Amino acid sequence: MRTVRGKVVLITGAARGIGAGVAKRLAQQGAKVALVGLEPDELKRVAADCGPDAAFWEADVTSWDALEKTVDEVVAHFGGIDVLVANAGIAATGFARSIDRAAFERVIEVDLLGVWRTTRVCLPHLIDRRGYALLVSSAAAIMHIPGNAAYSAAKACVEAFANSLRAEVKHLGVDVGVAHPTWIATDMVNSADKHPVFGAMRASAPGLAGKTYPLSVAVDLISEGIAKRSRAIHVPGWVGAIKLIRALLPRLVELSTRSLIPAADKAAVEDIAKRGSQEASIVGPGARADLDAAQKRA
Repeated sequence: MRTVRGKVVLITGAARGIGAGVAKRLAQQGAKVALVGLEPDELKRVAADCGPDAAFWEADVTSWDALEKTVDEVVAHFGGIDVLVANAGIAATGFARSIDRAAFERVIEVDLLGVWRTTRVCLPHLIDRRGYALLVSSAAAIMHIPGNAAYSAAKACVEAFANSLRAEVKHLGVDVGVAHPTWIATDMVNSADKHPVFGAMRASAPGLAGKTYPLSVAVDLISEGIAKRSRAIHVPGWVGAIKLIRALLPRLVELSTRSLIPAADKAAVEDIAKRGSQEASIVGPGARADLDAAQKRA
């Protein structure tokens, strides 16, 4: 492809963070962008920033009906889909023994099943145009840290799904990529850093594992990778290097965090007693919007 000019790009999780940033960048490069998310006011602002070749749809990526309706409307509006960026995701923080059960399971529902459902609904249109699907995983798929089990599990499954899917659809002309961003300065990460227990844990992480990168780093690398139809996009490049020692990472994480866990485990239980398990688990406005949407459905 090498250029996105004139291409129709559907981006989920487009209201904020990486999704919004990539949408704006691709629009600047001449793409037609279909923005999908749960926050209509934010989506409207992003669409306005993207220009006249942008439109937005409010949809829950865990709903087959909502996705099918949205994708049908995107195709009717733009004429097809050339690129899918399955980016929608939320996070919940907490230890497995005490985290809010619904919050844990909702991360799996959105971050894994939402990617699967979005991809499945978009695939016929990507096949029709011999397009490209980018599934957004995370460095958390490679390095699994305490207090992040739901997110790590979901993102590791996204990576595995992308790798299997790539082999399945190559003969149909569709390329599949997977993106692995580390800590990027988004609303989700910034909110996590303010968590009274797990924010402090991350602040103590050594070296690159604790560093937060500007949103522009992710936007630059992911936008470039989309134009190249890359099979893997590492944000930043060192994330790709740690794949080479993947087998050693669980042990390294255990060794580097074992002195922190007892106090953090106690503090997490106390935080839940003070704020409730749901409030203690939710991370960022995206997760809040997802919770609000779930409550409306109920």
